[in-house]
Amino acid sequence: MKVDKQASCIYPHAGGTRPSDPTKAFPGYTLFAPLTGAGEVYLVDLAGNVAHEWKLPYPPGLHGYLLPNGNLFYGAKTPDVPDPVRPTGWGLFKGGALLEVDWAGQTVWEFRHADHHHDAVRLRNGNTAFLSVERVPAELARRIQGGVPGTEVEGAIFATVVHEITPAGAIVWTWRSHEHLDPDADPIPPQMRREVWAISNTVRELADGSLILSFVNLSLVVIVDRTTGAITWRVGAPVVSGQHYPHELPNGNILIFDNGARTLSSGFPRSRVIELDRATQQIVWEYMDDPPHNFFSWYISGAQRLPNGNTLITEGAFGRLFEVAPTGQTVWEYVNPHFGPFLLAGRAAAAPRGASPFTGEHNAVFRAFRYAVDDLPALR
Repeated sequence: MKVDKQASCIYPHAGGTRPSDPTKAFPGYTLFAPLTGAGEVYLVDLAGNVAHEWKLPYPPGLHGYLLPNGNLFYGAKTPDVPDPVRPTGWGLFKGGALLEVDWAGQTVWEFRHADHHHDAVRLRNGNTAFLSVERVPAELARRIQGGVPGTEVEGAIFATVVHEITPAGAIVWTWRSHEHLDPDADPIPPQMRREVWAISNTVRELADGSLILSFVNLSLVVIVDRTTGAITWRVGAPVVSGQHYPHELPNGNILIFDNGARTLSSGFPRSRVIELDRATQQIVWEYMDDPPHNFFSWYISGAQRLPNGNTLITEGAFGRLFEVAPTGQTVWEYVNPHFGPFLLAGRAAAAPRGASPFTGEHNAVFRAFRYAVDDLPALR
């Protein structure tokens, strides 16, 4: 079947909404930013209609969400790359700027950092934490185990750094992953390039002020104490595999999109969403499809627990946003209808057709969020 990419994605149903039982869906609006867009951010209602749109000056780097004041907090992908030595995929996951934008699309706050990537979060104290990257010191880099030999980038290995900044942009706290991970106990998986030791795709604040990070290539989630810098909690394989967006639920448990591209708990790729008891690290709730391989995103993605107990899931690689009840029943579904090529920046270069998963056209979404009507006074 030939698929019209302007109207649908790889699924056999048309792009847009396909509710299974809309009476069980959490009422509200879903926010997402197409990764292939030029800076468009959409709020759609449960019928798939666009209720509001922002047109921002930069493509997403890599997503946005609404702050309690109603403004949009947005990671932007800027074209500047002052240091040409970067990991091969840098052009895909780089950011470069953080924006706070009002309902009318006017920027009320902006911060730039050339090494920003993947994620950032506005903290409860009014500061902002964001992910950055630095080269691992050469002496330590030589001790890091694993990875494909000889695949450093011009001899360098990179790792994530977290910075906390004030509203004025002053860095007041920094945490370097290479100072807290173990080159022997936290090896690079054998099939992966050695250019990156630990790259996080998530930074989120917990109720106690700690930060949770997701080292995707290590299949490792950690919690960092902002007072001491110590890693106070960690979970890795086989519980998670290439995971995204771990964050704390109101009950203290941790919700994670477990991508499953390199899973050690299954014989085939499959994704799932899991809720972990933080104390026991036991899975207390899980969503998988039946058969499991029908639900799979090898990169990006996320999940949000909604106030009615349902879970909004972003199956990012395919631009599929869907809501499931606690029983696993799909009650709402939307497929991003906006397709286009990835806008690369930095070291990543074009590859021959079929040689890279990032050639061709995509409708990928990094992360999506549902907001109640009461959270959006401008739409009342």
